[in-house]
Amino acid sequence: MAAEALVAKHPCLKEAGSESGWNGWKYSLKFKMGNYRNKMRRAGCQEVTVNAGRRSRSNPENEPSHSNIKRPKRAEVNFLPNFAQGKDPSSLEELRQTIVEEVKKTEKDLPLIRKMMETTFPLRRQTIVMSCPPVNELMNLWPALKIESELYAEFQRITNQNLPNTFYSELDRHLPRLMTLFRQKASKTGKTADVLTEILKIHDEQDVSDFFRTCTDESDEPELDGIAVGLLTVISDHDAVQSPVHYQPVRVSVVIESDAVVSLPRLGEAFLCEKGAGKKILFNSRCSLT
Repeated sequence: MAAEALVAKHPCLKEAGSESGWNGWKYSLKFKMGNYRNKMRRAGCQEVTVNAGRRSRSNPENEPSHSNIKRPKRAEVNFLPNFAQGKDPSSLEELRQTIVEEVKKTEKDLPLIRKMMETTFPLRRQTIVMSCPPVNELMNLWPALKIESELYAEFQRITNQNLPNTFYSELDRHLPRLMTLFRQKASKTGKTADVLTEILKIHDEQDVSDFFRTCTDESDEPELDGIAVGLLTVISDHDAVQSPVHYQPVRVSVVIESDAVVSLPRLGEAFLCEKGAGKKILFNSRCSLT
């Protein structure tokens, strides 16, 4: 993308005889970035070092090249920024404890929490990448991640993308085609509701992953053991009798590693948080997605 943009900006740099006009620039930039990463690694940049994972003469005890490191794809890498100047693990740990106490308050100071979470981001990433703790342990260390706005903020810190905007823009892009498919099916039966019911029935018969769970707000705690990633919809007893489809649940909880980590009012927001939290982006979770 950088090579293509370079040639588009400065057409005089386009390579004669090249099909794309920028292949040579692509490889040139690739080698320059490789050399730059080597310099950063020798200078002690943690993010570059942890994503290299190479043994060397100076570090013979290191793991083999790229051992236990996920192939970089859409920002799913071991993002590990260095500590800011003047900050160290002890000072950031004190700030983390302050965050824990602030989250316990009934009236939370969200701007203050956002500022402290931004400051402690390097410590949080170091904990996740180096220790890879279970999700419930991580959520106890950083309870602010249970706040919907902070989950979105954390996603943006790592990927530089606005999660709600990206999700809903893609949903809007696909929605017309989905509606067309539903209407085509409905035209054969004459009843859209019957078609949607049949689709849901087929989905329930084929879905053996237990990704979606439902319980009533008066029932005992649902059985969540063995669920790597899922969504738990809590409904009222009245809704359970009236309809098999629940548009106004009491709450929807995101379940990761058998623990309900975040509760939200609507299914759309819960599914959105699940996509942000479950794909090893925030938690480096060891589970696989449905």
